[in-house]
Amino acid sequence: MTYHAQPVRATGPRRQPAAEVRSADPGELSDVLQFMRLLWAVDHGLQSTSKRMNRDLGVTGPQRLVIRVVGRFPGISAGELASVLHVHPSTLTGVLARLIERRLLSRTPHPHDRRRTLLRLTEQGRRLDKLNAGTVESAVRQALRATSPADHAAAGRLLARIAESLERDQGTPILQR
Repeated sequence: MTYHAQPVRATGPRRQPAAEVRSADPGELSDVLQFMRLLWAVDHGLQSTSKRMNRDLGVTGPQRLVIRVVGRFPGISAGELASVLHVHPSTLTGVLARLIERRLLSRTPHPHDRRRTLLRLTEQGRRLDKLNAGTVESAVRQALRATSPADHAAAGRLLARIAESLERDQGTPILQR
């Protein structure tokens, strides 16, 4: 077989000139897409802050939230904690295991039901429960202070409805929605 070092010419259709490129103006998006942009920005901020918290404080945002809730409800069960946080109990399994392994939480048997365990902060966990600066919580606190209670209530209702819609749609295949 012989190979020739000659350039190969394309024999297909000629290239079309590039389509006109428009500048992206977020103001041209629908209300739904505008709101989704904001949710995405919040999600990105939560993820970035959580990574920084892990680096600086040794706990992620979700781990800190667990610490804060257990600090408010000493002796809470894992199931009750999952309910407070609006997550499935299996979602908390890894978070709780890491916090217990790091000796930030302790797990003790329920006095009346040996199948259940109760969660409490350790001394180390109580120290983290008091930290404020550089956390997701401090950013949320700052935003809440800058807005009215009526805005807080409206935002809470809207976020609850979105959460309900997302939960309701979980069983529906995406292509059938």
